[in-house]
Amino acid sequence: MTRILILGATSAIAQAYARRRAAQGTSFVLAGRHAERLAAVGADLKACGAAGAESFVADLAASDEIESHVKGLRARFGAPDEVIIAYGVLGEQARGEQDLSHARAVIEANFTSAALWVLTLLKDKPEAAQLTLVGIGSVAGDRGRASNFLYGSAKAAFDRLLEGLQQKYAGSSVRIVRVKPGFVDTPMTAAIENKGGPLWASPDRVAADIERAVTNGRRVIYTPWFWWVIMMIIRHLPWFIFRRLKI
Repeated sequence: MTRILILGATSAIAQAYARRRAAQGTSFVLAGRHAERLAAVGADLKACGAAGAESFVADLAASDEIESHVKGLRARFGAPDEVIIAYGVLGEQARGEQDLSHARAVIEANFTSAALWVLTLLKDKPEAAQLTLVGIGSVAGDRGRASNFLYGSAKAAFDRLLEGLQQKYAGSSVRIVRVKPGFVDTPMTAAIENKGGPLWASPDRVAADIERAVTNGRRVIYTPWFWWVIMMIIRHLPWFIFRRLKI
């Protein structure tokens, strides 16, 4: 029986992905800050066919507690077969430029703590034990843009970490999947005006792409697929054009 640890289990994308895997009789450990919300997600997954859904209440972005959290998770539930890193915060760009504590919170949630979770999970893993790590990043990390460079730089750093680990663990029992969603209609993006249209995806569409990537052994995916084309263009725009764009 597959056991999946979801860091940030109340995120819309994580829930959509977990529902898909629940139908296969998967067992879950749901980690996040809010006990009641985790319990509700767990009940939903059991109704969808999950073999089990246990809660682990923790502030996942508290970097100095990660090692003790991993020890506690292993003691209570055993080693996971798959880990989804799904938590993060969008933050407020303008506020972060003036309020360094807010900027730090964005960076720590989206990069520092996520990186330390990955490194801690790998540090003491038995060499032969199979482990799939799925890191949910963002297309925002593909090129620094004036409108969201705090969030984007943190996601870029996380993507580089995972890419380096992919090379380190190539051909081993560790498999790492890098996921780069575009615009997704979730509570995290609730404050964005004029949502909707062909560039926006539902959490379930993204979850379906993640499930296929895990099943087919993909290393990196853009989701929906057309973001690969969009970001290839944006990455290769000459500076004299890019600097004039209001994005």
